[in-house]
Amino acid sequence: MKTLVLLRHGQSVWNKENRFTGWVDVALSSEGIEEAKEAGRKLKRAGFVFDLAFTSILKRCVETLDLVLGELGQTEIETRKTWRLNERHYGALQGLNKSETAKKYGEEQVKMWRRSFKIAPPSMSDESFAKQLDEPICADAPKDRIPRGESLEIAMQRIIPYFKEEIFPAVSSGRSIIVSATGNGLRSVAKYLENILDEEILNLNIPTGIPLIYGLDDNLQFVSKKYLASDEELNAAIRKVADQGKAM
Repeated sequence: MKTLVLLRHGQSVWNKENRFTGWVDVALSSEGIEEAKEAGRKLKRAGFVFDLAFTSILKRCVETLDLVLGELGQTEIETRKTWRLNERHYGALQGLNKSETAKKYGEEQVKMWRRSFKIAPPSMSDESFAKQLDEPICADAPKDRIPRGESLEIAMQRIIPYFKEEIFPAVSSGRSIIVSATGNGLRSVAKYLENILDEEILNLNIPTGIPLIYGLDDNLQFVSKKYLASDEELNAAIRKVADQGKAM
């Protein structure tokens, strides 16, 4: 059986402030740094040794991967970074507090923007988009592919092809792979691997900083998955993510 290790970055500064983040390039919070280190310790205790890593170009993902590999003592392995693994773009919602947005538009609307498959957030303005194009995070992305806002369906159109082109072939060849990415990036992979229905993906929340281990057969078909966490730790972390969209 083939193994693929996925890890959502540790808590970011904007996760802590409960803001929509998307393509805004924020750093890890102090709690996120500890989450990443603990993820590395969990992987070390479980005996994982990697020879190839993938991540987005978002600093919260890169920092998480660096901290994990540091705990593992595997900092010299090959690492590939790409904009195609960036978080789904939250458009005009980026920077807004999720609870305050839920008070204004309702919790159900915010849940649709955060978790539905086909519903995209409001697009960012021409002025905001122009500023975004000048940011370092957009330097390696083709200008005609930089989004103003994405549904999960649209984000999958860049994320899953990258997995098919680069990551799945590496897994198939027998290499030991870890991917440090974002919540919606990993929801995309989960939907693809597990054939999760459009209406069911609404309720899937990926916690920060807990390694997710997928078992795949020789044809890279889904066999199993598990988090490196106790049921209590996992359930609390998932509830924490789900509650971010509630009007407090």
